[in-house]
Amino acid sequence: MIYTLSVVGVARTLIWIIAIYFIVKILSRFLTPFLMKYAAKKMEQRFGQQFNTQQPQRPKQKEGETVIDKMPSNTNNSNKKVGEYIDYEEID
Repeated sequence: MIYTLSVVGVARTLIWIIAIYFIVKILSRFLTPFLMKYAAKKMEQRFGQQFNTQQPQRPKQKEGETVIDKMPSNTNNSNKKVGEYIDYEEID
């Protein structure tokens, strides 16, 4: 088959391309908010799952019970000799 180029065929093709462009543009304005809500909900679920896997579930405690997870260390590593103290006076 041999296809020949005609003005009517080119015009019809351009009209289809322009029509499809405007249809996609109009539909995207209506569908974008729904797609954004869906994507945000999915990301919220993923972050929630990651948070739950990183934070181990602690066993339930009775009301008023005190639980110490880690005992503080008694070693005092502060250096008393930090530097030289220089006394000064303000000059007016």
